[in-house]
Amino acid sequence: MTDLLDYADRVWRGEETMKAYHSGALRAEGLHEVAPDVWTWPAFGNVHVFPTAEGLFCFDTGSAATAPDLFAATRARTDAALHTAVYSHGHIDHVFGTAPFDADAARRGLPRPTVLAHENVPHRFRRYQASQGYNSTINQRQFQNPGIEWPAEFRFPDLTVAEATTVRLGELSVRLRHARGETDDHLTAWLPDRGILCTGDLFIWSCPNPGNPQKTQRYALEWAQALRRMAALDAELLLPGHGVPIVGAQRVRTALLDTAELLQTLHDQTLAAMNAGATLDEVLREVTAPDELLRKPYLRPSYDEPEFIVRNVWRHYGGWYDGDPAHLKPAPTGDLAGEIARLAGGGAALAERARELLAAGELRLAGHLAQFAVDADPADHLAHAARVEVFVALRAAATSTMAKGVYGWAVAESRAALDGGDRDEALRADGPERTSWAAL
Repeated sequence: MTDLLDYADRVWRGEETMKAYHSGALRAEGLHEVAPDVWTWPAFGNVHVFPTAEGLFCFDTGSAATAPDLFAATRARTDAALHTAVYSHGHIDHVFGTAPFDADAARRGLPRPTVLAHENVPHRFRRYQASQGYNSTINQRQFQNPGIEWPAEFRFPDLTVAEATTVRLGELSVRLRHARGETDDHLTAWLPDRGILCTGDLFIWSCPNPGNPQKTQRYALEWAQALRRMAALDAELLLPGHGVPIVGAQRVRTALLDTAELLQTLHDQTLAAMNAGATLDEVLREVTAPDELLRKPYLRPSYDEPEFIVRNVWRHYGGWYDGDPAHLKPAPTGDLAGEIARLAGGGAALAERARELLAAGELRLAGHLAQFAVDADPADHLAHAARVEVFVALRAAATSTMAKGVYGWAVAESRAALDGGDRDEALRADGPERTSWAAL
């Protein structure tokens, strides 16, 4: 079995990448012991397991797709029943692993495991149920995976937490605390007797993601504040929601404070520009993230990216109006594109100019014109061909999963229009360029 902590050390030092973690190879090896009586299952959403005299305690439970594997991996280690599980937050890669343990308890005539979560998690689940179709679409687009179907049924928590509580199972004492960050329903776990901190998705070995362009409001400033609170604990072992453990108080503090600094500077720069009267367009040009932070192996913009975080800070303070009066009550997109095409001498002229801009390395401008060409005439094959070329290049240049997903969706739409086929088929045919949801 891979020594997970040795691998994590090499990743921290920059001697190895996160490829082995994201490939699922470490998960296939089962539970990894990262400290005495502490096991980590490094899945897409990590699961941390603590055996106690009263049964197993789990922080997070993984996804529905991996639930049988989690149960099997746990049974390879112990026959103890699951006593208590905590959802760090309500995202579906963290809340669907209890079903086999529930069934196991029923077979053995034991009480069903108790699930704890923040009091906003049931509200999230009901919102997910109300917007099931929309969530299926945006996650198919984000991960370029047409097979994703959003769930309609959830394992609701048995007990909820408002701000803080302490869970005791035998000799294990776990302090749970609420924080807003990626979500409004997040809990962290601190085991003071062991010096172990479970962060959930407040730390994920990537640029933090309070900027997701397709999801509900997120909270950059409160996220930074929560990271600083956690840094003050002087934990010896950090167990993240995604990615590998961090060992040693100095490394843990450094990772948490660096992440807080990145969020804080993006928040403060954005708010200062807003207070000075800047439009969103001006804010996006003015705010920058420190390169020395983005070069850290745990802050690279591989999932979210600073530009999207800035947009969500704007939305938090300023709503959806971006400062451009023409955007307050805009004309239909197709009408605007048609007028621009007429001024340019036709959609073909827009498509050709998009290609010229692409060749000149002006990818963002090329994206606008290629999109205008398609919007002006959705049946124009020349426009769709240009759109494919431009958005393939934009996707290749993007660093974040979120940007690659949106650009890849546009490519699939235009390839389907050119081939007379189906967008989902085009997405599946994209081969290695496609982002796998399970391989992130």
